[in-house]
Amino acid sequence: MNVRQWCRDLGMGVRFAFTGGREGWVRMVLTAVGVGLGVALLLLTTALPNVLTVRHQREEARQDFTYSTKVPPRADNTVLVGESDTKWHSRDIRGRRLQPEGRRAPLPPGLDRFPAKGDMVVSPALKELLSSDGAKLLRQRLPYRITGTIGEPGLIGSQELAYYAGADDLVTEPGSTRVARLSAFGEAHPTTERADPVLILMMLVVFVVLLMPVAVFIAAAVRFGGERRDRRLAALRLVGSDSRMTRRIAAGEALAGALLGLVVGTGFFLLGRQAAGSVEVLGESFFPSYLDPSPALVALVAVAVPAAAVLVTLLAMRGVVVEPLGVVRTAKQARRRLWWRLLLPLAGLGMLYPMIGQGRSNGDFNQYLVIGGVMLLLVGVTALLPWVVEAVVARLGSGAVSWQLAIRRLQLTSGSAARMVNGIAVAVAGAIALQMLFAGVESQYTKETGRDPNRVQMEVDLSDGARLDVAAREFQHTKGVRASVAISSGGLGDKRRDPDHTAGITVGDCAALRELAHLPSCRDGDVFVVPDAHDEAAVKAFTPGRHGFIEPTYTEGDRGREIPWTIPAGLRHVTARKDALQTNVNGLLVTPSVLPARAAPTLYQQVYVRLDPAVPDAEEYVRTTAARVDPLANAWHWTSTEQSGKYASLRTGLLIGAICVLSLIGASLLVSQLEQLRERRKLLSSLVAFGTRRRTLGLSVLWQTAVPIALGLLLASAVGLALGTVLLKMAATPVAVDWASVVSMTGAGAAVVITVTLLSLPPLFRLMRPEGLRTE
Repeated sequence: MNVRQWCRDLGMGVRFAFTGGREGWVRMVLTAVGVGLGVALLLLTTALPNVLTVRHQREEARQDFTYSTKVPPRADNTVLVGESDTKWHSRDIRGRRLQPEGRRAPLPPGLDRFPAKGDMVVSPALKELLSSDGAKLLRQRLPYRITGTIGEPGLIGSQELAYYAGADDLVTEPGSTRVARLSAFGEAHPTTERADPVLILMMLVVFVVLLMPVAVFIAAAVRFGGERRDRRLAALRLVGSDSRMTRRIAAGEALAGALLGLVVGTGFFLLGRQAAGSVEVLGESFFPSYLDPSPALVALVAVAVPAAAVLVTLLAMRGVVVEPLGVVRTAKQARRRLWWRLLLPLAGLGMLYPMIGQGRSNGDFNQYLVIGGVMLLLVGVTALLPWVVEAVVARLGSGAVSWQLAIRRLQLTSGSAARMVNGIAVAVAGAIALQMLFAGVESQYTKETGRDPNRVQMEVDLSDGARLDVAAREFQHTKGVRASVAISSGGLGDKRRDPDHTAGITVGDCAALRELAHLPSCRDGDVFVVPDAHDEAAVKAFTPGRHGFIEPTYTEGDRGREIPWTIPAGLRHVTARKDALQTNVNGLLVTPSVLPARAAPTLYQQVYVRLDPAVPDAEEYVRTTAARVDPLANAWHWTSTEQSGKYASLRTGLLIGAICVLSLIGASLLVSQLEQLRERRKLLSSLVAFGTRRRTLGLSVLWQTAVPIALGLLLASAVGLALGTVLLKMAATPVAVDWASVVSMTGAGAAVVITVTLLSLPPLFRLMRPEGLRTE
């Protein structure tokens, strides 16, 4: 068979698709919508690498950390940047105070000029938030006049909350953590941290799991209206076409639907791309310009989708005999064979088996084996499900009339029922495996902070030069605060420069020191020492009468900041509390009057706050007070554990992707359901004309959906548990089944199908009319 004949037959099928009258156009539209939904998600996926790249580039371009212990000299091209981040009801607000030191001071990305003192430039999302009715406390916290908005190059997302405020009181010193002097924005010291093999494994599995349901739905969408199409093709046999030519013409019709689906999918993608700039999902937002797919990947989608449509149709037509006098499809089919269907998941397990036990200490996982193994396991679901549905429904039958109607229909068209469920089954199987993997390795990316949120709910770290005593009084009178504890801390060396022994020094009143150690008695003027079990020599080096230096300097540091201090008499040994407000309490604990006055500004200053849970927005009142007493203060909430940022970002990406895929599944299922109802319009009208109750027919449609879905979810759970177990063994993590996640994922899949079924009932009832028997 030459290429010209193939092209001629495919072209004839394309013409039939567009000139097949009303029925042909309806089928074309349904196919195009089904394929288009899948194509839109594929295009979105091809844009993800660019999204991640652009976000990372913009984050780097506005980077204002110097990573240096030395402060560069003031010059005409330098600017002081003070970090003033805050939060508003769990939403992060990126804040910076700017103080240019010369005419050539660098501007951060997104700004065309520096804001004056008392002014600020804000992101569009923050401007909208500040103008809302419920943001009174936030307006008090940011008492600046808005004079402009930050441009897109200065933001990483359309809904990011950020501002730049003008200042004239910033000062930077060696060791400052809140103010930096810059001659240019951008990361000067990019990190070269080695990628975590387990995180890469999880990322690969996430992409495969999210894309497989899309591919399954596209393959199912190109077969919409298959029964009517096959009956039309029978007419071609009467005019002389052979079986092979008929299959190629059928493939041409599917090709037409796929090509139209590409156009529709591109339209869906462009609409979604434009809408992406106004939505925020799980705290993440994007600009439409981020969603710029790679041309190579777009070309791959443009070629792969029509090719898949042709291939799927040719394979499907192998099981259908189109004769001049009809279609031999409804005759009793040969039972599906099981052996070759088992080969797919077994081959997938075989590809993953060599990496079992590899973990993160034995190099990177083989990407091709991971992708191939996971794909074969998930494809195995689509291969096994038709056999499972056929085997089970063949043994069902007796029951109510609606049950018998449903089971008989499933016995005749078990393949169609399985195709509708395949996408849900694949999605659920992959989701269960991923949830097991994420739950299994979560402890490896979560560490204890040593903090007890039951004792203190918030900590406020003040900047250099802030008045700790003033801040302590302000927090005592803040609404929603039960109590506050003010503590400052620093270092003590036995020499002015490059000391041989060092010890911590913590300053606070007696009430504050009792939050750190068990004190027998205390009054202002007392000094205590908590022995350091890891450095006994340091304890001996700091005894009453010995000279030390507060804030000693080191080789790379600037001299002149050391403060001499003689350790007073009456030093008493105490033990640290197990639930101390600070971790690793050791060294000297001193009351304020003992310390030289000029030492106070050199110490790190914190205020620990206990909140009243009965006061709404107590945390926001604390943040507002912190901003008032020190615009550069960092107020943050205590948690007992903290999670790796990369792990948390990957999990957030998975949830966003899962929402998109479930939305696609729901939309595609609804289109598929409507197509099946359209094909059975005459049958439904006939049953109603003979007196069948609509309630019976409605229940039969529900049973036709419920039985395959139940079987599909059971199979998906089994495959998902198997895949999850293998992935955990590959990550060298103990295998444990997160049954709550299994139930929730299965329930989510069932909820999507139930919702789609309920939405299809109104069209079903409209089709149950005797008028449906009319034909042209």
